[in-house]
Amino acid sequence: MSERGAIEATIQLYFDSMYESSKEMVDKAFHPSAKITGIFAGEFHEMSRDEFGDLVGSQQPSPREDGLTLKTEILSVEVAGITAAARVRDEYLGFTFLDTLSLVKMDETWVIYNKLFHIESEG
Repeated sequence: MSERGAIEATIQLYFDSMYESSKEMVDKAFHPSAKITGIFAGEFHEMSRDEFGDLVGSQQPSPREDGLTLKTEILSVEVAGITAAARVRDEYLGFTFLDTLSLVKMDETWVIYNKLFHIESEG
């Protein structure tokens, strides 16, 4: 698999974690020290991987179980050695997010090290 393909597989794992409400998938997709950061409801929010995983896991029933369609898009991927940056868009919990992901390759596996989110729209 190409580096880009491996990065896209990690991003897909992130998307699937939200679709299936899986903390375990979040833990696989994100580095243990990852931060998830952005503005929500007019306030600055910062979560650890575990906090984000707990949030994702708490969404019951999952979007998949609710019969919702997974709406995601990888807009760009740039690779520089063992680092990469990606821009993605996803619909989750009634919001459309534009995420900037930084990734790092550790032990031959790409993981998301940081996620900056911007809410494009609500509803």
